[in-house]
Amino acid sequence: MKRYHPLLVSLHWLLAILILFSLFAGSNILADMPNDNPDKIVTLKVHIISGLVILVLMLLRLFVRVKTGKPETIDTGDAFINKTGKYSHIFMYVLVFLIVGSGLGIAILSGLSDIVFFGSGEALPETFDNLLPRIAHGVLTKILIVTIALHFLATMWHQLIRKENVFSRMWFGR
Repeated sequence: MKRYHPLLVSLHWLLAILILFSLFAGSNILADMPNDNPDKIVTLKVHIISGLVILVLMLLRLFVRVKTGKPETIDTGDAFINKTGKYSHIFMYVLVFLIVGSGLGIAILSGLSDIVFFGSGEALPETFDNLLPRIAHGVLTKILIVTIALHFLATMWHQLIRKENVFSRMWFGR
């Protein structure tokens, strides 16, 4: 087998887009928007829905990953690099699940579901910064951004320097 299952490939790229979108929305839109801005509720709604979709798709991806075959692991000839590749993927899964979990923690502790989804009419809290899940959410998303950048660089190293054609493994075709 030279490629990952087409459903796994689809989920990989869909999740990549959704995760980058959510990271951008959280870091560049929500973080700078005051909680008394009326547009914040709509933006939070999109961000929360995106996070929940990511959770469902990540669970589906994990299930598909376990149930389907996979191409042989690329052997770089260096045991440390091989293990780093394996564990970095696991680390990304864990990070995404922790980020979604901390986001849910923020929503629960601040009553966001009533405000954002059920129109309670209550104002957003003055700040979320005093919530432990918010602190974790911020730290974890920064770690994920660095991890994604390293993942991209490692992919480029495999593709362009080592000429291992890794894109063909995580794309469609024969």
